[in-house]
Amino acid sequence: MENFRKVRTSEEESPLPFPNLPPDVVEMKVKEGSKIRNLMNFAMAQMELKGSRQIVFSGCGRAVTKTITCVEIMKRKLGGLHQVTKVRYKTLLEVWENQDPLPGGPAQNLTVHKNVPSICILLSRDPLDPNQTGYQPPEPRHGLGTQLGDAGEDTSSSSTKGLKRPLPPPCEELLTKKLQVQVPDSPRGSGTNDHQPECHH
Repeated sequence: MENFRKVRTSEEESPLPFPNLPPDVVEMKVKEGSKIRNLMNFAMAQMELKGSRQIVFSGCGRAVTKTITCVEIMKRKLGGLHQVTKVRYKTLLEVWENQDPLPGGPAQNLTVHKNVPSICILLSRDPLDPNQTGYQPPEPRHGLGTQLGDAGEDTSSSSTKGLKRPLPPPCEELLTKKLQVQVPDSPRGSGTNDHQPECHH
C-alpha cells in the first residue's frame, strides 16, 4: 500500500435514526477536520436566531469525539435541551490511487469499504419520548457558585473543568506516602519501621 494515496472518501447516505423529525431539521455533519468554533457558530445561530426547536449532530469514525464535544457545548450554552443518542455503523468508501503504476499498464485504483462507528445526537427544546433508547433528560440548571465547585454536591462533573479538589485518599495510602518520603532521612538499619507516623485527618 506504500505506493497508494487516498484520493477520495465518501460515506453512504442513510436516513437519520429519529422518527417524527420535522423535514427542515438542521443536521450538523461533523467531519474530522471541522473546526468546532465554525460548527458552533452556525448551530447556535440556527437555534437562537432562526428559532429552530431541534438540531441533529452526526459524525463517524474519528469525528465521533468532536461530535460529542459540540453537543456538550450546545447543552451548556442553551440549557434545558432533551437529548437522544443513537450509535450505529456506517460504511465508508475509500478510493486509493496507485502513485507508481507499472509502465504501460493502466493506473490502478483500489476501492476499500470500511465499517466505522457513527453517532447521531438529537437535541430538542421540546420534550422527547423518555422511553426511547438513548434518551437523556435536560441537566438541571446550576448557579455560578456550583460551577466553580463551591457547593458540596455538584453532580455534573463535566461542568467543573477540574476545579474541584479530589477527595483525600484513605489513611493507609497517606501512611505509605509519608513513609516513602521519610525513608531517605531515617537512619539506616533495623529501626526504620519502629516509629510509624500516625495518620491525622
